[in-house]
Amino acid sequence: MLPVRRLASLAALLLCAACMSSDDAKKAIQAVRADGMPDVPPVLQNAELPFQYPPDLYERKVQADVTLRLYIDSLGRVWPESTMVAESSGYPGLDSAAVAGSRRLRFAPARLDGVPVGISVLFPILFRHPDAPPLPEDTIRERE
Repeated sequence: MLPVRRLASLAALLLCAACMSSDDAKKAIQAVRADGMPDVPPVLQNAELPFQYPPDLYERKVQADVTLRLYIDSLGRVWPESTMVAESSGYPGLDSAAVAGSRRLRFAPARLDGVPVGISVLFPILFRHPDAPPLPEDTIRERE
């Protein structure tokens, strides 16, 4: 789904397309695209995820998802001061563990026309206990 701001820009671009030169139209299209998604999304570089299950919640086999909003800059670094819980797990300990672990995430930056760019993303963290049953929304894969 396109953001409202991007839709408005696209609508304005379409209305004015007949009165623009082709160069102006290309610049306008790039401006709308730059306001939207990059050509290449950021790519996680960590070999292991840096999230630590809180011991008391692990012991109780608590499972839940946390969704963070992260800002990943043009060098692939997460800006900790911009990180926020977009969707809580319902467990403050899991939410805090997700935010703390996000500081150690590393990415190859997003790219727009080959140029590294900063971008805000939603990043889900799934806390799953190996001895607990899958949650209803989990996809179950059989071992081969």
